[in-house]
Amino acid sequence: MPQIILILILAYLLGSIPFSLIIARLFKGIDIRNYGSGNVGATNVLRTVGRKEAALALTADIVKGILPVWIATFVLADFWTAATAISVVLGHVFPIFAGFKGGKGVATSLGALIVILSAAIAISLVIWFLVLMAFRYVSLASISAAFALPIICIGLKYPPAFIAAGTINAAIILINHIENIKRLIAGTESKVY
Repeated sequence: MPQIILILILAYLLGSIPFSLIIARLFKGIDIRNYGSGNVGATNVLRTVGRKEAALALTADIVKGILPVWIATFVLADFWTAATAISVVLGHVFPIFAGFKGGKGVATSLGALIVILSAAIAISLVIWFLVLMAFRYVSLASISAAFALPIICIGLKYPPAFIAAGTINAAIILINHIENIKRLIAGTESKVY
């Protein structure tokens, strides 16, 4: 049990590292929370800092999702590995190092879940890409991929704990996109290009 608690705490703390905030400060000297959408995520880095910086932020957020879950697969049962995938995303969304105001969880969920739901994530990425190409809204692409993920997981017959992790992380993403959904309906959401 101490090992489980340690991994869950470390996953949360790793998830709490606000890479977008750090990168924006390092490369442009700004607090990204005061610019663009105000979100601490790679899309806002893209809009307010630049492409290279956004790619760096995106990569860092994905990797911080991968690491704790990958470690958990070697030492924990499915249930606790799934809990680790949720913990790291909660760290990203509610980061202790950034006043509990973080990103929307898309990139970190991608990293965390690709370890345990690789085929489902691959299909979700295809959905994300197709929606982005068709409509040019990152938010709509993320919402579509998150909505589809639990259905894909069930269809691919993953273990129940992993389906639960995919469903919970998808729900976190959807909840964090409520304002985007309102803007999409109103026709005021920003397109990525």
